[in-house]
Amino acid sequence: MPINEEVIRKAPLFTALDDAAAASLLANMVSVKIAKGSVLFAEGDEGDHLYVIAEGKLKLGTSSGDGRENLLSILGPGEMFGELSLFDPGPRTSSATAVTDAKLLSLGQDKLLPWLAENPMVSLQLLARLAQRLRRTNEAVGDLVFSDVPGRVAKALIDLGERFGKQTDEGLFVHHDLTQEELAQLVGASRETVNKALADFAGRNWLKLDGRAVLITDFERLSKRSK
Repeated sequence: MPINEEVIRKAPLFTALDDAAAASLLANMVSVKIAKGSVLFAEGDEGDHLYVIAEGKLKLGTSSGDGRENLLSILGPGEMFGELSLFDPGPRTSSATAVTDAKLLSLGQDKLLPWLAENPMVSLQLLARLAQRLRRTNEAVGDLVFSDVPGRVAKALIDLGERFGKQTDEGLFVHHDLTQEELAQLVGASRETVNKALADFAGRNWLKLDGRAVLITDFERLSKRSK
């Protein structure tokens, strides 16, 4: 099944390109398939490729010496990761694992750098992406210091909803594909504390839980709780 170019063109790598330039860049990219649960690369691995997701979801995370895991982000179609290795080749700072079966496009440093010399506007897009990533990291650190767990859970659900949600007659249906443990890792809290927050939100009729999905029935109130 061919890659959906419309989805790929949403990635920061492509936003400044016309059709001809995009086609030229796509010709240098390699298709990668990865099965649910498989590790694309591990924290500490050497890396010099970036990836754009065509289908499916991946999670980026780190682990501590005692085995605890921290989930940095969940990424889906049209999103990009691994770009830091292109400008600073070295050990990966996180692990990338498939949350679902996924299709990706990969681009190596040896292909990208000569191409950037001919298309400097793409460099600005990549710098903007790195700046956005740093801003999100700073925001996450601030949330851990200043926000309570229910607030962080609400914020995570709002973010997942804005990226993966589909509007229905009952509300915003968010098929996030995360286990409760992964959701807890995403907000930096215990599973028990996160489950308590979700149960409280459900009791207030702000949402309905549905396995690895959630139906947000009161987006406004959940959004206010996330502030």
